[in-house]
Amino acid sequence: MAISRQKIIIDTDPGVDDALAIHMAFADPRLDVVGLTTVFGNVHTYQATRNARHLVEMAGLAVPVAHGAERPYQQAQRDPAHFIHGAEGFGDLPAPNPQRPADPRSAAQFICDMADEHGEDLILCPIGPLTNLAHALDLDANLQNKIGGVVLMGGAVKVPGNVNAFAEANIHNDPHAAEKVFAAGWDVRIIGLDVTEQILCTSQHLEDIALGAPGIGGFLRDVSAFYVRFYLDSRSFDGCCLHDPAAVIAITDPDWFSYETAPVKVVLDGEGLGDTQIVDDASRPKVRFAVACKQEEIRDHFIATLKSTDLRLAER
Repeated sequence: MAISRQKIIIDTDPGVDDALAIHMAFADPRLDVVGLTTVFGNVHTYQATRNARHLVEMAGLAVPVAHGAERPYQQAQRDPAHFIHGAEGFGDLPAPNPQRPADPRSAAQFICDMADEHGEDLILCPIGPLTNLAHALDLDANLQNKIGGVVLMGGAVKVPGNVNAFAEANIHNDPHAAEKVFAAGWDVRIIGLDVTEQILCTSQHLEDIALGAPGIGGFLRDVSAFYVRFYLDSRSFDGCCLHDPAAVIAITDPDWFSYETAPVKVVLDGEGLGDTQIVDDASRPKVRFAVACKQEEIRDHFIATLKSTDLRLAER
């Protein structure tokens, strides 16, 4: 009997931890990544599209990559986080040169087309700003009723932000898009800083991944070196948080996360711009936001899955 695989689209701005999450998803036999859609954030969108295509080629797959929004839904664009992810998004490594072309559709159109094709079997997994989802809602006003849900990395509901005292980076980079997504009425699970900053991967764990999978795992260790240096300089921690991988794992292993449910809105101006706040407003749809997780199980699954990446490639 064939194993049923969860169909997902990863909306991404790779980015080091995006690369970790994407290769983990590619290697997990429970997931069917039907596409990557790209957005600005960690890098410019043209870099995100190029890097996503490179990750697909590295994994020996033919997953479509659709180029997405190049600027926020309303506000002015900010500079990419090159000081965290490197000038080209892959740490100290130079820009890759993938050969497979991008999908001709925009990210928003691709999302709508996949929703029509797969319906409730599809989950959207955005791990960057939510701009493409906002534009997809503009294209299809019924989109939220077609798919199985949204599991996103973003927000800081009950904890401080990582851009300022209030906001997490993905939401801060496009708060208007996030507000549109949270208000749309689809099944949303927020995997934010409330849990992701508890899930830690050390540089030794990354070395272990490289030993288990010298090809893809070695690449991931190498691109992570720049990222780890940022953590070492800013937090005195020799490793990194598993922000983006956590959102993917919340799809495959939902029992490792505990949630609260409430309406959540995004602050759109002033000092608290990008803050994700619980509101007492019965007119707004409720979302689920993670408040606790099984940290060791998540980390161990992350390591074990990435150790299998070279084997998965050989099997394709």
